[in-house]
Amino acid sequence: MIKQILGRLPRKPGKAGDSREAAAAGNGTEPSNSYSVVRGMDPGNKRAGNGDYPVPSGLTSNPVMNGAVVYHSSEPLPAFKDVPASEKQNLFVKKVNLCCAVYDFADPTKNLKEKEVKRQTLMELVDYITSANGKFSEVVMLEITKMVSINLFRSSSPTPRENKAIEGVDLEEDEPLMDPAWSHLQIVYEVFLRFVASQETDAKLAKRYIDHSFILRLLDLFDSEDPRERDYLKTILHRIYGKFMVHRPFIRKAINNIFYRFIFETEKHNGVAELLEILGSIINGFALPLKEEHKLFLVRALIPLHKPKCVSMYHQQLSYCITQFVEKDCKLADTVIRGLLKYWPVTNSSKEVMFLGELEEVLEATQLAEFQRCMVPLFRQIARSMNSSHFQVAERALFLWNNDHIENLIKQNYKVLLPIIYPALERNSRDHWNQAVRSLTLNVRKIFSDHDSAFFGECDQRFSDEELKQEESDSKREALWMRLEEMAASKPRENSPLGAPNGKPSQAAG
Repeated sequence: MIKQILGRLPRKPGKAGDSREAAAAGNGTEPSNSYSVVRGMDPGNKRAGNGDYPVPSGLTSNPVMNGAVVYHSSEPLPAFKDVPASEKQNLFVKKVNLCCAVYDFADPTKNLKEKEVKRQTLMELVDYITSANGKFSEVVMLEITKMVSINLFRSSSPTPRENKAIEGVDLEEDEPLMDPAWSHLQIVYEVFLRFVASQETDAKLAKRYIDHSFILRLLDLFDSEDPRERDYLKTILHRIYGKFMVHRPFIRKAINNIFYRFIFETEKHNGVAELLEILGSIINGFALPLKEEHKLFLVRALIPLHKPKCVSMYHQQLSYCITQFVEKDCKLADTVIRGLLKYWPVTNSSKEVMFLGELEEVLEATQLAEFQRCMVPLFRQIARSMNSSHFQVAERALFLWNNDHIENLIKQNYKVLLPIIYPALERNSRDHWNQAVRSLTLNVRKIFSDHDSAFFGECDQRFSDEELKQEESDSKREALWMRLEEMAASKPRENSPLGAPNGKPSQAAG
């Protein structure tokens, strides 16, 4: 009888063995005031790394699935307004730990109470960080990075779809896969964003926890299918780059590696546009003269990013980065233009229109000396684009003359450039099926004619002479083929073995 009465009394929460027994007896559902941390912790470790977190005092532990441990607080946590200022940071740590509980959002009917408590707690953390007026301690930094790692660096994220843009399908028409846990993940991102941006976060201390391993896992998340997550990641990584100067070279190198893998191996990545958007801001802040490392990044990563078939998904951001380089150092214009010509599309008209638009932006930042280095191969390609049967390509090429800076560059070198493009102008004005293209062609002809009518007449005469030569050559070749056909028709037996046509022996020979 005494044993039965004692068995009904609650046990003390201090022993790990008792807490494990309690977990085994439970049904596996995490309570509303629980939080998860990684196994293998040392309670005495005050400066643990990202994977080693100290166990908060006064709590009992229970094992749960996924190799984590859940700690149960003995009573509900109070609000920040209900505790004195000296206790707020300790309460903050407890609330952060409470938010380490990870729930299954694939089933919206499970753990409703616990999910709501966690959501409310995360909102409290956002408010606390926003209004903090004292430096965050190292324990706080440790606990926040732990909570962020457990919630964001998840293994059960939705499987990304194949990049349909590679097959010529417009990915914008498809609905992106949204993470069902976003209602919690968004607030976790907001907590971390405000923590990184806060003036109370000491970068010298925080870099011990927001380290290279942490940044690599953060960069892995950029391949998320959910555009809302990528948008938060973009903002957070940019803040980290600005605050943690010691990590800047590593971040640039890690992004380079993502691009290399994308260009030369997979051609599949959801976050290229967001990474380029970050880099556009970084390039804008480069000091002059540019380091050799930055120029190599342009040549080895940015320019080859024009190669993948899905370039339309990130071309706007890529074009901005390229133009930033040319504006920083005008001597790079020749390198950039020759790089564009190297990857110039042959059969993809929409891609060619994008290239012509980017070319205009680059030429607008190009000076005369650099323009003269590459103008001959450049205008050979522009002439081909002007003659394109796709009217948008031809129009976009002719629109280059609407830019005053580009027109001025052309006029200063018209004696070299007009002979290159005059045949294209003449063919368009005679034969192009699109009326708008013919009108634009006539406008360009008038620009050259008004600038130097005598030289324009020379080019016209030269083109006429070349046409006559071509016609004579074509007629001679046609006459030669006709003679060969007549000879073949008149002497069929002499060219066949055994005196029979088509190489078949005659019956007499058999």
